[in-house]
This record gives sequence, structure tokens and C-alpha cells, in this order.
Amino acid sequence: MANTYTQIYLQLVFSTLGRENIIPQKHKEELHKYASGIIENRNHKLLAINCMPDHVHILIGYKPAQPLPDLMRDIKAVTSGFINDKKWLPGKFRWQEGYGAFSYSHSQIGDVIKYINNQESHHKKISFKEEYLVFLNKYQVEYSEQFLFEFYE
Repeated sequence: MANTYTQIYLQLVFSTLGRENIIPQKHKEELHKYASGIIENRNHKLLAINCMPDHVHILIGYKPAQPLPDLMRDIKAVTSGFINDKKWLPGKFRWQEGYGAFSYSHSQIGDVIKYINNQESHHKKISFKEEYLVFLNKYQVEYSEQFLFEFYE
């Protein structure tokens, strides 16, 4: 649309089915590149991505021409198909339903990129469940425990 300008930064967080530690870290860079292509082909700008064994953090410059649920459906469907086509795992790979999306101002982008890039050291101190609950509480997102990701202790 002509004369429409936006500046929207979103951190997207989602998990493997059952929060299993199954994202092959030896293929992490290849998965990052593939996900980057999906995001950029839909006219969003990838700012940071980090795939942990059981979840993913992505920071994008979001273009609202595509509804967020459609973008998340595309990212999850296409990357799971990619992982399955590559046969990186013995069984079928799937993402868990749902996702978190958290917005940031331009002045916060550097800190968020640093946070995403340092996930490995961050998760030596705090679990993904604790991290996710911090996000929900920090941003005052109302949630029901029964509808959170499946977290196994």
C-alpha cells in the first residue's frame, strides 16, 4: 500500500513437539539459513535467529501485510518439511502448536539480538519453561497453564 510505513519488531518463540531436544545442532546453521529464506521471501526482515535443541527464538522486522498467524504457520510448516525431507531425525519432526510473539522498540533491538545470540549460555542458568514464563509475566500476557506448551520436568 502506498504511503504506508511501519516499524514493528517482534521476537517469535516456539518449541518442538513435546519439547523434545531433537533439533540437530550440527545442522543448526543450515536450518537458520532456510528459515531466513522463508521470512525474507514473505518480505519480513530477519534480525536474529537461534535454534536450541527444543525451541527457537527469531527476531524480525515485521511487515503487517501478512498476518502473524499466517507467517508462523508458514515458518513452522516449511521448516518441519525441510527437516523431514533432510531425514535429520529417525521419526517425523513436528513443532508444538502455538507460539509466543513479543514486541520491542527500536532502542531495544541490540539487546534482544544479543539475548537471542547468547541462548546457549542463557539456558545453562534458566530452563526454557522458566524463560517463557518470564516473558509472559514481563509483558503481562494473560495465560492459562493448561494452554502453555507441553513442559516436561
